[in-house]
Amino acid sequence: MSFYKAEYIWIDGTKPTAKLRSKSKVIPTGEKPPVWAFDGSSTNQATGENSDCVLNPVFICPDPIRKDGHKLVLCEVLLTDMSPHPSNTRAACAAVSEKYADFDTWFGIEQEYTYFDGARPLGWPLNGFPAPQGGYYCGVGSDEVFGRPIVEDHLDACMFAGIGIAGINAEVMPAQWEFQIGPLSALDTSDQLWVARWLLYRIGENHHVSATLDPKPVHGDWNGAGAHTNFSTRQMRESYEPCVAAAEALGKRADIHIANYGHRIEERLTGEHETLSYNEYRYGVSDRGASVRIPWQVHRDQKGYIEDRRPNANCDPYTVTRLILETVCGAASQG
Repeated sequence: MSFYKAEYIWIDGTKPTAKLRSKSKVIPTGEKPPVWAFDGSSTNQATGENSDCVLNPVFICPDPIRKDGHKLVLCEVLLTDMSPHPSNTRAACAAVSEKYADFDTWFGIEQEYTYFDGARPLGWPLNGFPAPQGGYYCGVGSDEVFGRPIVEDHLDACMFAGIGIAGINAEVMPAQWEFQIGPLSALDTSDQLWVARWLLYRIGENHHVSATLDPKPVHGDWNGAGAHTNFSTRQMRESYEPCVAAAEALGKRADIHIANYGHRIEERLTGEHETLSYNEYRYGVSDRGASVRIPWQVHRDQKGYIEDRRPNANCDPYTVTRLILETVCGAASQG
């Protein structure tokens, strides 16, 4: 009998920002990864006297690290009665996605992150700072770009796994990068973003660097790290008025979104470095300093999508996509 290795991945109960965990199971070839369990008392998800939590597979893909028929298995966490664990934000996203299924919604999330070598960003001098921001964004050359071989390994891994990765680019701060997932449904985008994050950390191990989703990894005159979220409904892809209506609806619930778009969002959304202050709301065409941007092509074509620029790099994509669905589709349903 032959076997394959399944790497079970899940989101823990760490607050204010959850962590990824994983462990391996050897499974007979031809069998699907079964429901499994773990010690929730070690992941901030249970107490010692009642420690078992359930791993329920929700997304399975080829393992680009082990290859040879091995699998990555993203799981949602359940209680032993098979109901969603309190830390399980996927279940609420699934319910809202089903409620608004008629809108045929698409999401694309731009995940920014920063590589660190020990206590400093990768490639930064041992003392002081590199040259000011300017040439790093989509730059080329060893004096402006740090970590490209790791980024390429991550891109290859995501493609091997069948993840819907759309592209990569160097970001404004040196050692900061971005990859994009989508356009896909809310659940597919969120599931695949979590697996892509796990691969980001796992591949970093091979290069002896760490990737962080810290929204403000270096204080001072340096860009923070976000997860700009692009969104459309079928109606938005057909005409322009629903795009404007979506941007206006997001403004009416701005406080709820800000409170759930990632810990320490006030450190990133300061009104500088291509952001609007977290306590303001504005949308505009081609405006990267707004809360929500309507791309110029969308305005020209009079149809398309909008970009919510507020989510932090450390956001929970299940929560972000759920809130956007509730706000935009909810308003459209009432209107």
